[in-house]
Amino acid sequence: MKKDPHPKFTGIIPARYGSSRFPGKPLVLIGNKPMIQRVYDQANKILESVWVATDDKRIFDAVSGFGGKVIMTSPDHLSGTDRCAEAVTKINRQTGNKIEVVINIQGDEPFIKPEQIALLMKCFSDETVELATLVRKVEPGEDIFNVNQPKVILDFRGDAIYFSRAAIPFIRDCEKSEWSKSNIFYKHLGLYAYRSDTLKKITLLPRSYLEISESLEQNRWIENGYRIRTAVTTWESIGIDTPDDLEKAKILLEHFF
Repeated sequence: MKKDPHPKFTGIIPARYGSSRFPGKPLVLIGNKPMIQRVYDQANKILESVWVATDDKRIFDAVSGFGGKVIMTSPDHLSGTDRCAEAVTKINRQTGNKIEVVINIQGDEPFIKPEQIALLMKCFSDETVELATLVRKVEPGEDIFNVNQPKVILDFRGDAIYFSRAAIPFIRDCEKSEWSKSNIFYKHLGLYAYRSDTLKKITLLPRSYLEISESLEQNRWIENGYRIRTAVTTWESIGIDTPDDLEKAKILLEHFF
């Protein structure tokens, strides 16, 4: 897939060292490359401008070492969205260019496909779109009750209505074991895009009731009246959250790259 030549899209990969479940995971090796480089290389196949935003000199040095663009950010951010917002300000100042749309790429997804990023970029052909994310339609028989895999319900335009760790919508008069076989469910994938002006605004909003209840920051945006456009992908997101996930990733490596 060719890179999009339009300068309005910039990929930012938030990467912090101090993960509670897997400290230092951006630097773990997958094959002969650190994970952060795998993510960077995948994003670089479609985006002309890709940056890593980190809070740790070890990650900064690793990215600089493989020739990537990297910016230091505060260690105090609570989310990747907040880290992206600081990075935008610093990148604009450093480059003298204004980023129009930010693609927030998870730093622990080394198997992200350029086609998925392209789907997200396409959302912004609609000038009214301020925020966008990816979803995937659940296959019949899939587990929709895993609280670590957020679900989302959509309106007729493809905008998100609500995100939840519960299986939504609730299907009345149907056994739960049959829900995913007889109804449409969407899983949320953690790839976001924002117009940079909107990104700054949403990071200034106080944490909301639904955000705190579900521990899902995107509900804060919806509660404050922002619409989140979705694009449907057929590819599953493969994140590396634990050392066990890393071992599975090493098995996938030979089939993917």
